[in-house]
Amino acid sequence: MTNPTELLRSRYGEIPFNPEIAWNDSLTALLSHRSIRSYLSDSLPAGTLELLIAAAQSASTSSNLQTWSVVAVEDQQRKEELSKLAGNQAHIKQVPLFLVWLADLARLSYVADSRGISHDALEYLEMFVMATIDATLAAQNAAVAAESLALGTVYIGGIRNRPQEVAEILNLPSSVYAVFGLCVGYPNPEVEAAIKPRLPQSAVLHRETYKLADQEEAITHYNDIIKDFYTEQKMNISGDWSEHSAQRIATVESLKGRDRLREVLNNLGFKLL
Repeated sequence: MTNPTELLRSRYGEIPFNPEIAWNDSLTALLSHRSIRSYLSDSLPAGTLELLIAAAQSASTSSNLQTWSVVAVEDQQRKEELSKLAGNQAHIKQVPLFLVWLADLARLSYVADSRGISHDALEYLEMFVMATIDATLAAQNAAVAAESLALGTVYIGGIRNRPQEVAEILNLPSSVYAVFGLCVGYPNPEVEAAIKPRLPQSAVLHRETYKLADQEEAITHYNDIIKDFYTEQKMNISGDWSEHSAQRIATVESLKGRDRLREVLNNLGFKLL
């Protein structure tokens, strides 16, 4: 699908605006994104991983501190172990390459120690947030690069369900934690993945100041669009977006163990002062 109008319709369930800016391949790639959860077992061409990391390292990074790392997991047994920790998601086992993106303050600690310089600032929440943002920006660059190579991707937030066990499997040092995983591989052509509609821009785009109450109409409209999408895709999701989202935050149990994240992060070396 390369038609701008059809891409916008798929992303919003309608045509939200008529772009006057000239279209290009980058816009097509970005608006064509969809999560892939069924993969072929085919290996990736030599050099693919390194190219994805080059794209990742081309992302912005705060103060050039580069507070992220990534573990490339290709060993089948290790993928199976990570799959169990992330909620038994089958695509982690299917995919030839599973990337675990890390917020990494260990490297800065090591560099400071090597120069005999203290690193007290690493104990503060700001540095944890910075490292998480750095890892996220890098991962998104890699995901876009992968999709430009006709590969499929899907993020795995479930990697945070059991962060201590993940750290053990990946041999992570103190002050490093897994932010999320990313499956990378060739999509299974027998399983079609659709572009999922997003909230209307009027719900997320605020001009000059934030206006929460003004989102009600947009959310109501989106509820109708996403219900139709669930039906068309034969997805076993009851209710609309508001119902589904509210249920996801209704209880601590819905966090699937992540309610203990601060405690675990402390154990992994993040003081979060």
